[in-house]
Amino acid sequence: IPLQLRGDDWPATVEVRGEVYWPRPDFEAMNQRLEGAGEQRFANPRNATAGTLKQLDSRKVAQRGLAFVCHGYGVIEPFPNGAALQTELFEHLREWGLPTSPLMRRYVDIDGLIAELENWNEQRFTLDYDIDGLVVKVNQLALRDELRSTSRAPRWCIAYKFAAEQAQTVVEAVTFQVGKLGTITPVANLRPVQLAGTTVRRASLHNFDHVERLGLHEGDTVTIEKAGEIIPQVVDVDASVRGAKAKAVKPPTACPECGGDVAQDEGGVYLRCINPACPAQLVERLRFFCGRNQMDIEGAGAVLVEMLVKNGLVHNYGDLYRLADKRDDLVQLERMGEKSADNLLAGIEASKKQPLARLLAALNIRHIGSNTAELLANAFGDMDAIMVASDEAFQEVEGVGPEVARSLRTWLDSEAGKAAVANLKSLGLNMEQPRDELPAGAAVLTGKTLVITGTLEHYSRKEAEDLIKHLGGKASSSVSKKTDYLVAGREAGSKLEKAQKLGVTVLDEAAFRKMVGE
Repeated sequence: IPLQLRGDDWPATVEVRGEVYWPRPDFEAMNQRLEGAGEQRFANPRNATAGTLKQLDSRKVAQRGLAFVCHGYGVIEPFPNGAALQTELFEHLREWGLPTSPLMRRYVDIDGLIAELENWNEQRFTLDYDIDGLVVKVNQLALRDELRSTSRAPRWCIAYKFAAEQAQTVVEAVTFQVGKLGTITPVANLRPVQLAGTTVRRASLHNFDHVERLGLHEGDTVTIEKAGEIIPQVVDVDASVRGAKAKAVKPPTACPECGGDVAQDEGGVYLRCINPACPAQLVERLRFFCGRNQMDIEGAGAVLVEMLVKNGLVHNYGDLYRLADKRDDLVQLERMGEKSADNLLAGIEASKKQPLARLLAALNIRHIGSNTAELLANAFGDMDAIMVASDEAFQEVEGVGPEVARSLRTWLDSEAGKAAVANLKSLGLNMEQPRDELPAGAAVLTGKTLVITGTLEHYSRKEAEDLIKHLGGKASSSVSKKTDYLVAGREAGSKLEKAQKLGVTVLDEAAFRKMVGE
């Protein structure tokens, strides 16, 4: 990665995204040096790369020969003129000295693309790094804006995965894990086996319906593979070699962690511990609560959270914010010390200012992830309004359906939910979502629904939609009778035709800019 971009036509802000990898020749050379020095070899390039990036000594990192390939981008401002396609944008990235894959290809028809995908099943073994598939993307950047993304993934690209590597081994035992929502997951403890460059000792069995479909017994010989080359899973059982001592796997009748009652999801496949005081759930919930995308409490990692629960210092979310009163006990924890304790307490205190959306996401309410939490927080503004809102009011928020609304209302009405909110409120946590002061002209868009189509000259799609929301309007992705305005940029397509048929007012970019006071 260059210390300085080349040329003199690059934008003021360039954010690229990509992947760091360890080319196999450099990896093997490093292992030979380690062997020569009498040290242990690295097991595989993937894990060794991750470990190298955590090194604090940049000189050691520099010796290892890691490489970087850029495959995407974030903010680029101003955007290069004439870069309407990813292939065109990446030409600029290469000119600026940023490494991109020389294997990127452009296809004009699906048949040529499919043929190339099939060829790569064999070609991948000629590369000097491991791949588990290829990514197919829509080239036209304006179309990506049209297609948008779900809460999980973009709609304008898709991964083509190769058949996973498989290996056979023996299930020595099946144990049960309890997750943050009480989900009890069976886990196969395996006789260690090499698979896709790593030693595999455990594999998820997902749920007890899956165990029943496999007909799995402890002691069985099984075939395992890595889903996406990452997560090991059992895909087949060889019952023909089952021994006399093999033992059928049965769902537990009580929580394996707390001994509490368990129940099957209504109409679902998951078995859950329904004891709200279950310590295993508490650890997982607290880990999640402190996580980077939730309350972002610096220093509250998985090991520390487990120690806090184990030593009786934390029994609920609110207890995290009472740790300042237990600083002496905190300092006594293994590997803690004065400085670490003070850093943790500072991180906890800082987290009180997180916006409502972060808090809502952190509370482990089923079906309420970070995206949904932000939609709800922006729509209602504060926790008091959310606490008294009905299912119907929740469903008026775009992106919130009946199941999500019901789950949220059930949690808010529960004793545990009401106690958690009251507890955190009393401890001074922020219960509001920040709302920018609306500038002059905001009344023009208040209560109005606008749809953007085509390519705008002065805004990206997201910038235009953010501006609409900022001015009190609603930015929708589809045209309907409820649409007040369609803002049409260059190469406007079917949405423009539909708007004209429905009699929706169509604005060009100049008219839109005038309307919003720009």
